[in-house]
Amino acid sequence: MPLARNDHLARVTNKPPVFEQILTDASESFLWRLDDYPWERNVWNAHPEYEIHLVRNAAGIALIGDHIGEFKPGHLTIVGSGLPHDWVTKTAPGELIHGRDIVVQFDPERLRKTVATLPELAAIESFLTLALRGLSFHGETRRIAIELLEEMGHVRGLSRLSLFLQLLDLLARSGEYEILSSEGFSPNLDSETVDIVQHVLAYVLENFTEDIKLRDLANVVGMNESTFSRFFKRNIGNSFSDHVTKLRIGRACKLLADDDMPITDVCFEAGYANISNFNRIFRKQRHITPSSYRRLAQSRHSG
Repeated sequence: MPLARNDHLARVTNKPPVFEQILTDASESFLWRLDDYPWERNVWNAHPEYEIHLVRNAAGIALIGDHIGEFKPGHLTIVGSGLPHDWVTKTAPGELIHGRDIVVQFDPERLRKTVATLPELAAIESFLTLALRGLSFHGETRRIAIELLEEMGHVRGLSRLSLFLQLLDLLARSGEYEILSSEGFSPNLDSETVDIVQHVLAYVLENFTEDIKLRDLANVVGMNESTFSRFFKRNIGNSFSDHVTKLRIGRACKLLADDDMPITDVCFEAGYANISNFNRIFRKQRHITPSSYRRLAQSRHSG
């Protein structure tokens, strides 16, 4: 298959990559923001500030460090300092999803400096350490956190600060979370590497159901195949084949849970040409057969 430059990749190519600079108002100790999607900062990025991220009204694929996973409306995550992240929703040309994300960003060092005068804040230190790998929340924690995040948009000053501290306390005390990225994941975050990774991730996300080859991507970024293979593993966290597999199986899970199409069709829609190969890989990834996964997902929906 020829490497066509898709719209998303073209948009990335035409913009120089920069680390996201977080600017807060002089009267605020953290940033609360409501984002439409897409916009210029919706790329694979990292920054020193922690980010609490709520996807309000869309589905897609979350890339958090070396984690790849599907997300739905209500997806709540905290991402620690320097951990690359992106939440990708496939949109039609010109489509804009209004208010897709609520984003809270804060400098952990500002919190640490207040411990001398507000010693209660010392209790969140272990939480901040764990959040360096990225955490996704569920259950009652997520429900209450969403209420707090939404309410923050309607108040300012001390009222907003109070809600922020309630949110931190809630998340820090919760056991309803999943750790996302591997402990040893530490990509190279210089601007040239970020540029290449953005190009590669954009292309793979648009084409993972096709027969994409490592050598084709290596040619696009001007590396030989073995060098690019090492680059991919070092900076994206998975091997190229594992990355594509996770995207395909994630796509299959969404189809199995949300659609009644035959499993053979799910196989083809996820990028596999052979049903026995699809069944084998699905079971290896999810430790369950596709048909059993569908029954389990549908029973949860009905319950």
